[in-house]
Amino acid sequence: MIAITQLSVDGVMQGPGGPEEDPRNGFTHGGWAMPYVDDALSQILHQTVAGEFDMLLGRRTYDVFTAYWPKQGGAITKAFNKATKYVVTRTHEQLDWKDSQRIGGDVVEGVRRLKASEGPELHVWGSHELLQALIAAELIDEYRMWISPVVLGEGKRLFGNGVPPRGLTLVETRSTPRGVLVNRYHRAVPLPRD
Repeated sequence: MIAITQLSVDGVMQGPGGPEEDPRNGFTHGGWAMPYVDDALSQILHQTVAGEFDMLLGRRTYDVFTAYWPKQGGAITKAFNKATKYVVTRTHEQLDWKDSQRIGGDVVEGVRRLKASEGPELHVWGSHELLQALIAAELIDEYRMWISPVVLGEGKRLFGNGVPPRGLTLVETRSTPRGVLVNRYHRAVPLPRD
């Protein structure tokens, strides 16, 4: 299971794509990541979706993606449309995007079953609340962090208060001309206790 997250230098992941994406809790910095998108980052995104994968999304991220991606063209839209979208939701509203399936009830157990089943790798895009549960349950195998050179000072962070302390192993790093650090980390061992 791979968490793919756009972050500020201070770890904020809220609203990277636009002001309307996630203004909850008075967040007014939506769209902060877009000035740093360049050809190199676009190529990384294309490489990320080039292989076989399914998607695991929280309901809010699913709604944001559904409002945007099916109306676009190109390889990213084609890859997202092809992927099975597993949506963690408490509602019973219809999931209109092709190949979308609901995960309800005990989310951690549902995701554990999904992760243990046959199929391609699972990409978790955005989905702050879902990620907090997955991180706490130690279900994320790899973090792909796209860190933009901006400090926001507020907003939802990838590693919120209460997640278990843990070391990560850096397996790849590169940077784009506009200063985005693209880091891949594997989950490592818990921090030693004195």
